[in-house]
Amino acid sequence: MTQQGDSWWDKLYDESAPDTAPTVSGDTLDDHFDTATRATKGPPGGPPPDSVIPTDAKSPTRPAGPDPRAAAPAPKSTAPEPVPPTAPPTPVAPPVPTAPPAPTAPPTPTAAPEPPAPVPSVPPVPGRAPWEAAETGPRTFPAPPVEAPTVQVPVPPDPPEPEKGQEPEKDQEREQSPAAPDHAPTVQVAVPVPRPRTGFVGSRPPTYEPEPTALPVARPGELADVVADTVLDGARYGTCTLRAVSARGDSARFRGEPRRDALLTARFGHDEAALVLVAVAAGSRAAEDAHLAAADACRWIAEAVCRSHSRLSEDIRSGRRGDLKSGLHRLTDRTYGKLRARATERGLAPDEYTASLRCLLLPADPDCRTRVFFGVGGGGLFRLRDGAWQDIEPLLPERTAVTGAPVVGFGSPPAAPSAPSAPEATEDGDRLTMDLGITTAPGPLVEEPVPPPAEPFRFRASVARSGDTLLLASPGLAEPMRGEPDLARELADRWAGAEPPGLAAFLADTQLRVTGYADDRTGAAVWEA
Repeated sequence: MTQQGDSWWDKLYDESAPDTAPTVSGDTLDDHFDTATRATKGPPGGPPPDSVIPTDAKSPTRPAGPDPRAAAPAPKSTAPEPVPPTAPPTPVAPPVPTAPPAPTAPPTPTAAPEPPAPVPSVPPVPGRAPWEAAETGPRTFPAPPVEAPTVQVPVPPDPPEPEKGQEPEKDQEREQSPAAPDHAPTVQVAVPVPRPRTGFVGSRPPTYEPEPTALPVARPGELADVVADTVLDGARYGTCTLRAVSARGDSARFRGEPRRDALLTARFGHDEAALVLVAVAAGSRAAEDAHLAAADACRWIAEAVCRSHSRLSEDIRSGRRGDLKSGLHRLTDRTYGKLRARATERGLAPDEYTASLRCLLLPADPDCRTRVFFGVGGGGLFRLRDGAWQDIEPLLPERTAVTGAPVVGFGSPPAAPSAPSAPEATEDGDRLTMDLGITTAPGPLVEEPVPPPAEPFRFRASVARSGDTLLLASPGLAEPMRGEPDLARELADRWAGAEPPGLAAFLADTQLRVTGYADDRTGAAVWEA
């Protein structure tokens, strides 16, 4: 291009060439951008935008005076700019001279805020350095703290202040104070959890340990005959509450022998006609299969009562005592007949496979308070009334008082030799005088000793009162109840309350140990509402 062409190009696009717009409004996009930048970032070297500088404060490093940015003239444009009419300026009052400020100490430099620490992705584990690798497997966490039960105790009120010597200001403040709330403030106090009380009674503790040590030996094919160390049960029907327990004795626990006592609780029927049976059996200590005989006795008497529970329940509620006694005696005899048959199957003597059996019948009818006891063998039946124990075991007649004609072959005394008597006369009055020499055959010879008489049947039907406690005990519990007064006194104190104990508390009560009594303990207690 020519020189003339270059000149007009420079005039049009040179950086120093003024804008050819008719006017400069100062409201362009660039002006908005510059204003927004200064508002967010602030002037270079100035304080951050979050800090606020008071208008009357003077910077110690900057001299006071007008702001040069405010006094800087705005750029003038070549184009004429219309001037709007302005109001007359307001006269400014001259500044009032003030006393020179006292010299102040230089400001203390503040430390820069520390940046927040980065949050680790895996919580730090005590005992591991930061540069070690984090665990990838499962981690365990401490269990949450167990809160102890609390009770609310009212805070005692503040003691009243003396009336004399009170200042009027305090009285005025007391009158202006808001009214006290209706309820007194309370404070929560932690209370330890009560545990069942266990221990011993007597002068010294027993020799054996109070807890189980050795388990009985189990054999293949006989696992169904394994018995637990302790059995606990309970129920509530009508006006009575039942608690029953059977626990292995200290001696059996130490030697690893099975529990020879058996316990069975069952309900037959429904509604008011229902009948509750509690059966307690104790096997002989010398027999090896005593625990099996006790379990069979409880099971067979329960089956017999179940088949006749409707008639038995009706007899109890109707008060037919004679029918009850004869019927229960017959059922008990059948049970012991089965025990003798089972002993024969096992090749044992009848006295090697037997057990004492004691039962309670409790009607579920709330209007009937008759309690029936029956059974065979040793044990105890006690009643707690008015804070004192009563032994209500049915009395048995003395063995010498039992009379009856002797039976031939079973201990009948031999016939005493008598003097020769006169020959008997016939109907016609003739007397036989000829001795034909016919000798009489001797009676059967009993080579084995005479078996002991059978255990007598025991029966008692009593009417309970409100607040009574009836206790059916096996020999292992009845003997210390009779032989150790401290045990009977302690149980009377624990069971004299209005509410019967829970299952755990009843178990602890029956396990109160007494020196010299280490047999199995089985008991069933009935609390009357």
